[in-house]
Amino acid sequence: MARDRRKSEQAGRSAERIALWYLRLKGWRLLAERYKSPVGEVDLVMRKGDVTAFIEVKARRNLDGAVESVSPRQARRISAAARHFLAQDRLAATQSCRFDIVALSPYQWPRHIVNAFEGDQ
Repeated sequence: MARDRRKSEQAGRSAERIALWYLRLKGWRLLAERYKSPVGEVDLVMRKGDVTAFIEVKARRNLDGAVESVSPRQARRISAAARHFLAQDRLAATQSCRFDIVALSPYQWPRHIVNAFEGDQ
């Protein structure tokens, strides 16, 4: 059981690294990685121009499965963590923000889904 958990944790971190570099190549700048608040966690918080994106990274066997794996409950927790982040970052609070997903699947390019879900679901 603990071994499976470690393996999943390792795979998640690897997926986040790939997503981070993919987004950096697209011109995004990292603000926070694995941002934790009392109400939730966000995998990546990134900025490009006047947009702050709260990004959930999902790796699955296929890209559609990765996108579909973000549940409404998880989206609410990400949104709550984003509110916490915005309360601490004055610049982000004055800019537009959105919730994106980066989906990863073996042997395929990452897929960046912009505005994947609304905040406060």
